[in-house]
Amino acid sequence: MTAAQGEALSAAETTAYRLGSGPGGWVERLGEDVIISYKSDAALAELLQGLAVQCAAYGWQARRVFARFMPTKNAERVSPVLHNGDATLPLTTVVTEAGIRYGLDMGAGYSHGLFLDQRLNRARLRAMKPKRLLNTFAYTCSFSVVAALAGAETLSVDLSRKSLDRGRHNFELNEIAETGHRFVVDDTMELLPKLAARGEQFDAIVLDPPTFSRSANGRRWQVEQHFEDLLGAALEVAAPKCAILLSTNCTKFDTATLERRARWCAKARRRTADYEKPVAPPDFPPGHGATTLWMMVR
Repeated sequence: MTAAQGEALSAAETTAYRLGSGPGGWVERLGEDVIISYKSDAALAELLQGLAVQCAAYGWQARRVFARFMPTKNAERVSPVLHNGDATLPLTTVVTEAGIRYGLDMGAGYSHGLFLDQRLNRARLRAMKPKRLLNTFAYTCSFSVVAALAGAETLSVDLSRKSLDRGRHNFELNEIAETGHRFVVDDTMELLPKLAARGEQFDAIVLDPPTFSRSANGRRWQVEQHFEDLLGAALEVAAPKCAILLSTNCTKFDTATLERRARWCAKARRRTADYEKPVAPPDFPPGHGATTLWMMVR
């Protein structure tokens, strides 16, 4: 992150972005706080040193620095820990992105509540001004917030009631009434056929599933095996000219793979679409952030 990029983000009322990235991890600014995600103690030391140099150059000092170890196995993930700063302050905070407010919680689990690599995709969705958004695997509902601010009705689906409650809080932070907005605790793969049976259709759909998960009833989800099932079911509720955001953190999916699988699904459902690779945010170098693709259904 250069000084000019930081100034541009600040001017755009954005206080959450990537400060720096490397092979051993990365550093993110979250308002007045910083979180360092690292793969080893040596990487943590290097990232801390880089943060100190950057803060000195920009004349800025973080209020608190959190550290988050990135294990090789998801089951070993833990919440970030305070590395330095005032331990009496609450673990919750609020950041802005293009003037939109999002609540973060360092004590809620491995992820603080906002995926910064999706910043430009959120901006694009808002600019589309959809009428009805289906946000699957919605987490804290950031895509629903931007769609709602653009006038859309939204349906946010997630297995975690706590995550959806945090989504409701994001609506409150932006003074969005819940009228016209649904928050449904359910398995996306079980809900999609129900929505299709009711004849529901959406002109924007977000598909950002986890790489691996297991539902309360024991259903096993693995994106490599079930991606086509997910997209195929989503196409059944996609209105003509629907914009579908495909996104994954699975390292075995590059953009070409994502598009190839999406084309197969579209052909199987007798739908046609154009495919657009989004521009990555300038603070995310190649190899960092989710693999995303916009599928513009005709």
